[in-house]
Amino acid sequence: MSTVAVIDYGMGNLHSVAKALEKVGEGVRVRVSGEAETILAADRVVLPGVGAIRDCMGELTRLGLDAVVREVAARRPLLGVCVGMQVLMDHSEENAGVDCLGILPGEVRAFAGLPEVAADPSLKIPHMGWNQVHQTIEHPLWANIAQDARFYFVHSYYVEPAAPALIAASTHYGVPFTSALARDNVFAVQFHPEKSQHAGLQLYANFLRWSG
Repeated sequence: MSTVAVIDYGMGNLHSVAKALEKVGEGVRVRVSGEAETILAADRVVLPGVGAIRDCMGELTRLGLDAVVREVAARRPLLGVCVGMQVLMDHSEENAGVDCLGILPGEVRAFAGLPEVAADPSLKIPHMGWNQVHQTIEHPLWANIAQDARFYFVHSYYVEPAAPALIAASTHYGVPFTSALARDNVFAVQFHPEKSQHAGLQLYANFLRWSG
C-alpha cells in the first residue's frame, strides 16, 4: 500500500486535505503527521498552509520540518497548497519580509502593490472565491481537468517565479498571476483543491498516481 503524508505543522486545513485525499485514494494510506520519520517514509507528501507566512515559516523551522521539506523536494513527489506553495519560494513581502525555503526561485508579492488591483474597487483583497486556472504546460497533474477549470482561492499574496519555465498555470485577477508551479518532482498550487469540488479532487487523484 502506498502512503501520502500531509505535513502537520499547525498551519493548514489538515482535516479537509486528508479527507479529500482519502476520498480519491483507494488503496492509499493517508498519514497526517509532523514527525520527520513518518513524512520521509511516505511515497508522496502534501505541504498545506493557511495564515501568515511568518507564522508558517516559524513553525516549520521550530519543528525542524524546514529541512524535511527540502529533503522531500529533492527525492519524491511534493505538492504545495496555498501558503504551502508560497513557502517554497525564496522570499515573501508579507510581514515586512520573510525568507522562505528557497526550493523554487522567486518572490511572493502582495496584490495590494498592484496598481491594476488598487484601481478597481471590484477587486477585493484577499482574492477569494472561484476563478479560472489556465494550464500553461502539459503535466500529469492536469490529467482529466478541463482547460480554464475553476478552482477556489483565498489569498492576498501571489508568487512571482524567477523563471517562466516554472509556471504550470496562470489566473487573472486584475493582472495575470501564477496559480501553479512545476519543476521535476515538485508541483504547487495557489488554490485549494480540497475546496474545489470535482476539479480539485481530480488533481489530488492525479497526484496520488504521479511518480514525480
